[in-house]
Amino acid sequence: MFGNVRQFGYQKNAGDLDFAWMNEYGAAYRIGGTLGEDILMVSDPKALQHMLHKSGYNYPKNVETTVGVRLVSGKGILWASGHTHQRQRKIMSPAFTAPQLKSFLPLFRRISGKMCQQWNEEYFSKSPAGQTIAVNTWLARVTLDVIGEAAFDFKFGALDDDENEVSEVYKNMFVDSVMHPTIWNTLFRSFWRHMPSALLEYVGYIPTREYTRFRKAMQVIGRVSKQLIDEKTKSYSDGDDTRKDAMSVLVRANISENPKTRISEEEMISQMAVLILAGHETTASTSTWFLWELAKHPEFQDKLREEVMAVRSQISARGDSELTIEDLDGMVYLPAAMKETLRFHPIVYHLGREAAKDDVIPLSKPVYGKSGEMISEIPVTAGQNIMISICAYNRLPDVWGNDANEWNPMRFVDASEEKQVKVGILANLMTFSAGIRGCIGWRFSVIEMQAIMFDLVENFKFALAEDKPDILRVPMGIMGPMVEGKMHEGVQLPLRVTPLN
Repeated sequence: MFGNVRQFGYQKNAGDLDFAWMNEYGAAYRIGGTLGEDILMVSDPKALQHMLHKSGYNYPKNVETTVGVRLVSGKGILWASGHTHQRQRKIMSPAFTAPQLKSFLPLFRRISGKMCQQWNEEYFSKSPAGQTIAVNTWLARVTLDVIGEAAFDFKFGALDDDENEVSEVYKNMFVDSVMHPTIWNTLFRSFWRHMPSALLEYVGYIPTREYTRFRKAMQVIGRVSKQLIDEKTKSYSDGDDTRKDAMSVLVRANISENPKTRISEEEMISQMAVLILAGHETTASTSTWFLWELAKHPEFQDKLREEVMAVRSQISARGDSELTIEDLDGMVYLPAAMKETLRFHPIVYHLGREAAKDDVIPLSKPVYGKSGEMISEIPVTAGQNIMISICAYNRLPDVWGNDANEWNPMRFVDASEEKQVKVGILANLMTFSAGIRGCIGWRFSVIEMQAIMFDLVENFKFALAEDKPDILRVPMGIMGPMVEGKMHEGVQLPLRVTPLN
């Protein structure tokens, strides 16, 4: 009845099953879906290149993924497919140009610097001794403040402990609504692909814990979004076209677009939920795992800190005090550690897809068929359910080497020029997806993470908490950290933090 689906939702660490089955069956294999359905599980580079690059719109999100995304972020760019996706992405692109994103660096530094100051005042003003800090909660507050100002020119005040309904509705949302799915919900979701699309519009009104949480979140986001959009539209109509936040750029681009290809108010409102979800939750979680790995690898942390101090000396030598994009681009160990963390801890570890039409998916490495023959390509029929395993691809020894199951940033420092099948947007990683559906805001996330990590490594030393808790990569739609034995306390990652100044 349930196939292997519920196993993924209840594994101890997200990805454990993916890694085990990939090692046993190869980078493409069949698992059981609910009610006897077959699901094709794929992490093969050539197959991913075919599905995401060469035939991107022929492999749209499957119904379960599409409805799930709509529940949590509305009908924005994460939900859209085909021509709707093309239209929304065209309107959103001006907000994510390289010059636009580079202009946000001072904002990133200001907010991360504020967090460093608050740590010194709250934890170390009376004693410079190390303190155990739940770094994930602070990083979530930083990234929410960043996305508020950069995307909407709106102050959430998360670092100031200001009460705001947006941060409240997102707090532990995935823990409450996605982690450990119930039997009834697993079965219910399996019927979505057989239900009329008009009926699926009402799924969010089911009065259960999961759907009530999603509905309330979208109601709050919708209300706040409409206020901001109305304000920015009026501002632009009054002649103010100088605002740099992403929402203002998006409003201007939409107004100047052909009326037939503009995005609707509902779609515009949904983009706010998308930006908060993608620019807040995922960046905070990746940054948390970054610090966790530095704490476990003190020798690399020291190497990284030496590089940070060297860059700081260069900045002082030129009579400046501000970090620039060029400074970040010139670093070696910081981007290497960031890429390795994105590889080792992909926050979104699965992508649901389906074949829109009959096709043949090529493989870079043959796998065994059911009858024992070697297969180098897989025929699929229209409607075939496919699960792309980002976490498994990011651990493929054929792509990343024999130490693929180890966190080793030096692989990006000593990277060879070996020819590989090109898949991912950044460093051939799948963490930001790939092809026409690749994350539109990946550069924003990269610059933000580098800026925050630069400040933290410059000012603090990170080590494992004294009681050395076991940290789990909990599967809850995203890969979140929890302390084993304290999962009832929600997402948390405590580290021992010591000031350096």
